[in-house]
Amino acid sequence: MSIGTDLVDVAALSGAEAEVLARLVGARPLMLAQVLDWAAINSGSRNVAGLAAMGDRLEAAFAPLGGEVLRVAPAAVTSLDASGCQVPLFHGDSLHVVMRPQAPVRVLLTGHMDTVFAADHVFQTCRWLDADTLNGPGTADMKGGIAVMLAALGVLEASPWRERLGWEVVINADEEVSSLGSAPLLAEAARRCDLGLTVEPALPDGTLAGARRGSGNFSAAITGKAAHAGRNPDEGRNALLAAADLALRLAALGDDALSVNPAKIEGGGPNNVVPDRAVLRWNMRPTTPEAQARAQAGVERLVAEVAAAHDVQVHLHGHFARPPKPLDANQARLFALVKGCGAALGLPIGWRDTGGVCDGNNLAATGLAVVDTMGPRGGAIHSADEFLCVDSLEERARLAALVLLRVAQHGWVR
Repeated sequence: MSIGTDLVDVAALSGAEAEVLARLVGARPLMLAQVLDWAAINSGSRNVAGLAAMGDRLEAAFAPLGGEVLRVAPAAVTSLDASGCQVPLFHGDSLHVVMRPQAPVRVLLTGHMDTVFAADHVFQTCRWLDADTLNGPGTADMKGGIAVMLAALGVLEASPWRERLGWEVVINADEEVSSLGSAPLLAEAARRCDLGLTVEPALPDGTLAGARRGSGNFSAAITGKAAHAGRNPDEGRNALLAAADLALRLAALGDDALSVNPAKIEGGGPNNVVPDRAVLRWNMRPTTPEAQARAQAGVERLVAEVAAAHDVQVHLHGHFARPPKPLDANQARLFALVKGCGAALGLPIGWRDTGGVCDGNNLAATGLAVVDTMGPRGGAIHSADEFLCVDSLEERARLAALVLLRVAQHGWVR
């Protein structure tokens, strides 16, 4: 099976498509109830118990679709603590659902159950801003998206074309902290599938994300030598000063293709002691693979220069967990399909580039075509003002469902 111009250029619903999509008429109450139920569970990225409870809810929600439902433990991950020591990072399990793995075409649908709001964050409950706007933690990012995914798959499974399309779902528990524990699962699933849909929220006006920058989080543990600040300061090696110097040098790497954000320096102590330990943390966001390679080389060069200039030891930790996602011909092909499906439903679909990152970056890095803002409309994400446009739940479920139906009917070649 292969994609042809008929798939991209279809401008109207067929009678059979309209009949199947009619299942979503009046779906808002059920989808809203799911969002409210899930948003009531704190599933901050570091709240492993809350993530387990959220995983239980999602496992029960996806089981009726009939796929094999699994819970997948995260890969081992470490970070540097404030003293520069390597310590384990704990993440929740991912939900992995597989349906018809032998089908001629397979689609990967991804989402995340974690939010940026910790168990002790003040933002824990939902409230209505108006009849169609719900303020609440994770309502748009992305518990509303998971409801859209679930509804769209329900439509596919009720269609006469379901046997032609296999699917995998990965809902991870660490997306908001770079998907370090779930990265292997995402990559393996992406390599098995032919196209991908991720249910991050669209903008309030329905605009989708196009090209995305990459992202890397780094830490440098710097070890100097303590000394008395008055008696023998020259015998000391100031780790804090070395960290500040490295921060300035890293910032100077930034240009139009690379943003660099030195974010935090930890270390130091009494005013009369030359500090012997410091940790610098920073983020880098390249627009292209070439910019990422230059950034990586620049980091390694600057670490060596600072170590030599200050006579200190520097231990580098971290990497580019999110590769850049350019809107290349492969990605544009799937965007064209989504836009055509939107036209068939009377939804204008546009997109724009963004500096934000998501699992779509990782999926695209495997060569998979993926549109990663297939969720409902919403905004102010990652803040206590986060809101979901509730009227878009049914709307975006119809869009995602039609994409699945047309791939099932016409096929897709990776």
